[in-house]
Amino acid sequence: MLDILGTALLDYHSGKYTEDIKTYSSLDEEDSIPLPYLFRCFEEMPLLEQKALEMARGTILDIGCGAGNHALYLQKKGFDVTALDASKGAIEICKNRGVTSSVHNSFLDYNDSKFDTLLLLMNGIGLAGKLNNLSSFLNHLKSLLQPKGQVLLDSSNIIYMFEEDEDGGFWVPNNGDYYGEVTFVMEYKKQKSAPFEWLYLDFATLHSACSALDLNCELVREGEHYDYLAKLSLKS
Repeated sequence: MLDILGTALLDYHSGKYTEDIKTYSSLDEEDSIPLPYLFRCFEEMPLLEQKALEMARGTILDIGCGAGNHALYLQKKGFDVTALDASKGAIEICKNRGVTSSVHNSFLDYNDSKFDTLLLLMNGIGLAGKLNNLSSFLNHLKSLLQPKGQVLLDSSNIIYMFEEDEDGGFWVPNNGDYYGEVTFVMEYKKQKSAPFEWLYLDFATLHSACSALDLNCELVREGEHYDYLAKLSLKS
């Protein structure tokens, strides 16, 4: 299986940066992921990410850690952080950059420990893929939480990407799928990944799913463009 992300991160880290990752989505948009952004420092992070890192406490699992930006920041603050990613290249980069604890594994296959804080940043809830996977995904998060633990996640309500009518409503295709389900393909140096599903989740839908599973769901802060930071915790 191609490790598109890991290959690109390794190239950038070793001074071989010549192009960014291209993305193609079911929303008919071609876009790119600038590699320098994947190595950003705290000051370059969006405010929602900064807020999440400021709220992190105790033992921390950074899920979908990428190049390890969040883990490194928290580690330097003295926290016990484990960086987790399904990309072998990403974990290699984390080790090279000084992350002391890292795991190469998919999130749903990881159950080695429980944590005080689970981080799902850069729309990490997208790993659920489809809305009908959300309950099992949230249950797995619950299984990794200490009794007083928290999940900090950011996501976006992508309703704005659909056509708006004169009354302020949006024309969303009525095909039976949740509008936040997007299929992506990544391309780097003429190699393409297999298609994968990614979930953009509006807060109301997240809150409803959490309530059904006895999870508290708090809106911490809204971003500037349909994005938000949420905190999940176990109901006592």
